[in-house]
Amino acid sequence: MPHLLQRAVLPLEHDPDLLPLYVDPETWTQIDEEPVRVSSRAQLSNILGRSEARIVAGRRVSFGTYFNAFPASYWQHWTPVRDITLTVHTSGPATILVYRSNGGGTKQRLETREVSGETTSSFDLTLNQYSDGGWIWFDIAADQENARFRGAEWTTEQEPTRSGKASLGITTYNKPEYCVETLRSLEAAPDVLELVDRIFLIDQGTDRVDAQPDFPDVAGALGETLQIVTQPNLGGSGGFARAMHETLQRPESDFVQLLDDDVRIEPESLRRSIVFGRFATTPTIVGAHMFDLLDRPKLHAWAEVVDDAPFMWRTLQQELMPHDFSVANLRQSPQLHMRLDSDYNGWWMCLIPVEVIRRIGLSLPAFIKWDDAEYCLRARDAGYPTVSMPGVALWHVSWVGKDDSIDWQAYFHARNRIVAALMHSRSAFGGTLIRHSRRLDLKHLMMMQYYPVALRHRALRDILSGPEHMAANIATAMPAARALQKEFPETVIHRDTGVPLRSRKGRQVFKRLARHTFDSPTGIRLRWFTLSTLVAHWLHAPKPENVEQPEVEFGKGDANWWRVPRYDSALVSAADGSGKNIYTRDRAAYRRMLRDSVLLHRKLQRDWPRLSREYRAALGDVTSADSWARIFDRPSR
Repeated sequence: MPHLLQRAVLPLEHDPDLLPLYVDPETWTQIDEEPVRVSSRAQLSNILGRSEARIVAGRRVSFGTYFNAFPASYWQHWTPVRDITLTVHTSGPATILVYRSNGGGTKQRLETREVSGETTSSFDLTLNQYSDGGWIWFDIAADQENARFRGAEWTTEQEPTRSGKASLGITTYNKPEYCVETLRSLEAAPDVLELVDRIFLIDQGTDRVDAQPDFPDVAGALGETLQIVTQPNLGGSGGFARAMHETLQRPESDFVQLLDDDVRIEPESLRRSIVFGRFATTPTIVGAHMFDLLDRPKLHAWAEVVDDAPFMWRTLQQELMPHDFSVANLRQSPQLHMRLDSDYNGWWMCLIPVEVIRRIGLSLPAFIKWDDAEYCLRARDAGYPTVSMPGVALWHVSWVGKDDSIDWQAYFHARNRIVAALMHSRSAFGGTLIRHSRRLDLKHLMMMQYYPVALRHRALRDILSGPEHMAANIATAMPAARALQKEFPETVIHRDTGVPLRSRKGRQVFKRLARHTFDSPTGIRLRWFTLSTLVAHWLHAPKPENVEQPEVEFGKGDANWWRVPRYDSALVSAADGSGKNIYTRDRAAYRRMLRDSVLLHRKLQRDWPRLSREYRAALGDVTSADSWARIFDRPSR
């Protein structure tokens, strides 16, 4: 009996921005080694349904796209599947062309077949040449008459390594409209629900999902499959840990599929991730890629790793991200054909086998930040890989309009990164982490951002107190961090009121450089700039006129750590464009925090071996189901 691995799908929405992710009806050429469209005829009118499209006479449409090409290298590398069948359903006179690529993106034709009338065409394919990378896809070309595409599937006779369904765990905090839309999409996808045991919606907010006017209809359609769980706000880690905990009580669930709240899903991606998890040779965490919800052809995350020396996350091929599929589609992007291996995957969408949870425990009680990375590193150390799977993705609100390193989340960025390093770093003293952390303090202090430094120092003090603090403050650390914000005037966003805020010397504008290229000082210039700035801020008080009114103004993209420190005060645009922050130099706060930074990092360096032993020894307990059950059972404050 053939097992369905992947089906060809067309967009659920009548949105031209989505079209390049599903079909590529354009003609392309290259100019100066860059892909360029030669023709661009409107094609939305030819999309006739979820699996049906018109191929206009004389035109050619490629399914060599993100959602419809088959990621052959990942199936060859991570599963025992070697023989697959592509089945294409058409009507009318057409030519079907099947292609493959290698890890360098070189295209090779595998087979060509002319068809007419109502036709089902099958192509037997072997996965034995894709160790470095490569996709398989097909094109359909119509002749003198219109043809029609009526669906396609990729199947195998290979039996899956494991069976079982997945429970979905959706964590939300006051994003009810998104959640209702996700539930509606699931209700309309019966082929996905066939693989779903339960949908656990963990509602931690005050604007409840089940209070929305559209909720009763979708809940009625989903029936007992949907279960609402309410609890205090324990952050993403608390919500996802609850989904893991509930899934452990379900013998029918072999996986939990974690989903963020502020997303739009592609239901076929959910089905593909569960199927891939079933076929994986060893129990495998299957992660999804992330497209920008507000710029939908733009891919922000492909494969993510943690560099051990600074112990910092990044995207592989970071210089190429984000990738805009409306500018260069899959066939025109050789860098997207290499197989990329991940250390972790973000929990905007991530499938975790229950076997892994039983072996290594639940999420770290981190509230937010680093919980997903830490979990996958923990799984890696126990022998369970993470695969960020091409063709499996959703749309999530990106971080383009955010700067959470300077708001209340600065505490969790610092605390959880260092805790994860204490538990998992393979370098002595975390490699260069402590030096990097100290540099972050200096940058914030030079930029007159005292609030994030205060939070980072609170995080260091909590780390030094031992691992018990994580479970103890999971419900209180965020409110405490936000309360501290009131003590720092630079955190106030001055909204536009019709009367513009002005600086004494006007807005500073700088020449824009290429993406990922900066004009920051390096080498001797960097050392001199840092030393001279630190000394100047220590010795000299700001001029009164610059305290009374901001000295200069910066756009957010120009407010860099090597520019802002040259001034006593600055008017800086907020990351989301909603207003402006006023940064003013405070010599007393600067002196106090600089001393604290030196002392706290020195103590962290001295105590690192002991702290690492303590945190590693405590990991099993703080992530256990029993520990989380005690957190869930605490009375609400």
